[in-house]
Amino acid sequence: MKNRYHDLARQVVFVTGAASGIGEAQAKAFLEQGAFVFGLDHQLRTMAELSKQYPENFAYFLGDVTEKEQLMKAIKQCHDQFGKVTILLNTAGVLDDYKPLLETNDQLWDRIFEVNVKSMYRLTHLILPDMLKQKSGTIINMASIAGLVAGGGGIAYTSAKHAIIGFTKQLALDYAAQGIRIKGIAPGAIQTPMNVADFAGNGEMAEWVANETPVKRWARPEEVAELTLFLATPQASYIQGSIVPIDGGWLLK
Repeated sequence: MKNRYHDLARQVVFVTGAASGIGEAQAKAFLEQGAFVFGLDHQLRTMAELSKQYPENFAYFLGDVTEKEQLMKAIKQCHDQFGKVTILLNTAGVLDDYKPLLETNDQLWDRIFEVNVKSMYRLTHLILPDMLKQKSGTIINMASIAGLVAGGGGIAYTSAKHAIIGFTKQLALDYAAQGIRIKGIAPGAIQTPMNVADFAGNGEMAEWVANETPVKRWARPEEVAELTLFLATPQASYIQGSIVPIDGGWLLK
């Protein structure tokens, strides 16, 4: 993927959930295009390695996306090192173990919405004003097929991902005329640490998911990152408020 999207070089990309899975793949993909990437995650994992590999282009903040003060500190650090954010990737998220309503308590419901939805609202609320001053910016929100149909998660996760799609569409409508490009991605079965439970034991659940997917396989995080790159380019500027599935045909059923 190196240097294929020249317009992304020297862009300032802020990505949540950058330590693993889709967020990590997105960070690497943008770094390969010469962008400055700032990662935010509550765990270190691969972020330290990325900072060694790309010392001039990657920096990170260990923090919780649900804590506004930590978000503010992370943004300030990003500004100090790279400048104002031009591309925001709201990627961090957590699952709810596919729990139905009567197995979902207030604590689980609140956590799923805090991590998946409210953190996205808070971070976007903090970064959008600078984008508006610049009269340009791109925001890509990580939704899910669970935001389009039932069955991709439990009641809390499905509800949260539906909320993200509504948030994305309204945000796009409100700020399209001011130069802000906003879109969402709806992944299906992506093999990431978040889905490790599906591969536990003899992997029956993972096999079932693959068989239920028309293309008969799980996707790699890098495939979602590749889509993210394109959506962030000027060539995709007429895509506004759309939720782009990358699901191996799951929604065809």
